[in-house]
Amino acid sequence: MKVIDTYNVESEGVPATVAIIDDPHEFVRTYELRHTKIKEATRVALTYLKEKIIESVNIKISEIMDPRESDHIKARISAKAHELMASELGGVSREEENALVGRLIQDMLGLGELELIIADENLEEIVINSCREPVWVYHKKHGWLKTNVELASEEQIHNYASIIGRKASRQITNLDPLMDAHLLSGDRVNATLFPISTKGNSITIRKFAKDPWTIVSFVANNTLSSEAAALFWTALQYEMNILVGGGTASGKTSLLNAILAFTPPNQRVISIEDTRELQLPDFLHWTPLSTRQPNPEGKGGVEMLDLMVNSLRMRPDRIVLGEIRRQREAEVLFEAMHTGHSVYSTLHADDASQVRNRLTTPPINLPESMLGALHLIVVQYRQRRAGVRRTFEIAEVVPSDNSVSMNILYKWDAREDKLVKVGDSLRVFSDLSMHTGLTTKEIMQDLSEKQVVIDGLISENLAKVGDVGRVIARYYREPQEVLAAARNGALAKLLYVE
Repeated sequence: MKVIDTYNVESEGVPATVAIIDDPHEFVRTYELRHTKIKEATRVALTYLKEKIIESVNIKISEIMDPRESDHIKARISAKAHELMASELGGVSREEENALVGRLIQDMLGLGELELIIADENLEEIVINSCREPVWVYHKKHGWLKTNVELASEEQIHNYASIIGRKASRQITNLDPLMDAHLLSGDRVNATLFPISTKGNSITIRKFAKDPWTIVSFVANNTLSSEAAALFWTALQYEMNILVGGGTASGKTSLLNAILAFTPPNQRVISIEDTRELQLPDFLHWTPLSTRQPNPEGKGGVEMLDLMVNSLRMRPDRIVLGEIRRQREAEVLFEAMHTGHSVYSTLHADDASQVRNRLTTPPINLPESMLGALHLIVVQYRQRRAGVRRTFEIAEVVPSDNSVSMNILYKWDAREDKLVKVGDSLRVFSDLSMHTGLTTKEIMQDLSEKQVVIDGLISENLAKVGDVGRVIARYYREPQEVLAAARNGALAKLLYVE
């Protein structure tokens, strides 16, 4: 048995060590969570303290259901727990007290021991298949791993799913055994109940970075080139419609989130998602909307189509749809494009041609002529062999009569592992010239300057969504000042100038 990696994690003041084990007797490596186990006497004492806290801390149902009250509730319970620890459990060191209070909070407000795994930023996925097998995780570096964490019963898994659901205004019952929801951290959760999942109750948690990937992260990680990023910037600035395709976990939503930071701050953005995933700069004029499941009587549900139709009455400049799935959603989305709104969305497809085919064949089945309103298609790809994500293809949609064709501008070269320009624009530059009055030479100059700014952000390691957004917003007001700062390595100083 060989330890190939170790590091520390912490949740609510509870420390733990993670060890990645390579055991020759196992078919997959093991993710071993090591932390101090609570003795039975201490467990009894904690159960007693929980009861005392429940009796003395008055928490309203409305507070529990409101995610904005989460930190306030946690602070009240933490304060009461420390008070009871001091009076009921004398002789406990400050370090032990903090760890025990953290355990109480994990058990009362969270998912118990799972909170330590959720706190691990090296993980992309956490999977519970049933109580009869250990929890599985997908590690960014080591891939799928089997953990040493097991849940006690199917009832406990169901309880955890219900806890998650209540906080996200979702429900999961025997009559409604499927649930999509999200944690307060933004991590996406899917849950299913037995016998729909035949092994037992299941929970799948897809983790999202606390600091979302920005365009700087994409370029620095070689997922995208700064030249292509500059093209996206120009397309966003001049209100072109973009669709991001790709397979599952290929980075579609992450790329969409990254390019939306190019939105001018004086324009209103309405986003529509089943589960909130987008994280835009906080100074943008942005209203996020999320769907809602109906109650047990079948009432009160709000579907994506309802939100899309409603968003058109909210005077949006930009409409963002989390994912196109059904015909009516696609019809409304493309109608919004034709009525002058800038629209962005994602779709499951492996290349630009497949995007067209998916949109024009059942179940979506749009007339091909409607696709002419779309300007750019970007396709993301997950390279499983190397464990990386890459921008596979960037294509412009070229309309002609009642059909459209795909003109590939950039394509990923697998051997060289880079995004390569393979064609010249037939439409994007023409549309830019027609609507802005810029010549092709001026457009090329503008792209070159934007590339300088992006390269400057990379060289100064300004990758946080707020920093990237502020530099871009400043560029719209004072382009030459930002360009000069980028060339002189002074973008960071520019952020803090009053």
